[in-house]
Amino acid sequence: MIGRQVIVINRPLSKEELLQFMEEHWDKEQYNGFAYGKPTPASLDEYIILPATDRFLTIVYPVKKGGLFHRNNAVVLSTADTPSGAAEGILRNIPSRRILYGAAKMGSLMSSEQERKGPAEETLQIYTAYMRSLLEQAGLTE
Repeated sequence: MIGRQVIVINRPLSKEELLQFMEEHWDKEQYNGFAYGKPTPASLDEYIILPATDRFLTIVYPVKKGGLFHRNNAVVLSTADTPSGAAEGILRNIPSRRILYGAAKMGSLMSSEQERKGPAEETLQIYTAYMRSLLEQAGLTE
């Protein structure tokens, strides 16, 4: 499982520029529509949000070259929790001494990981390939 894809681009993009680019070029019929905002109430920032599965979604955001963490200008696509997936994750981390509750938490965790590694990852790969092709056609990739 990767869960995060980085497409290196040849110039910095702001969130607004990336959003405008997607509004102009993204095929919403074949690759789903998207929204802009916080994926969960606890999110610190706003992202372009694409649907993936019931528990996971794909967020898209630009990064600018500079600092310790960003060697290149890029567009990042990453798997993230949906609000219901985030709530489930919080509940999984609440300690419990009840055997049945613990077993239910483990079952939920396993199916959640399978969903993240399976359909959510496949969706991320499809979105990434499509985004890469759009950026290449626009002359934005290196």
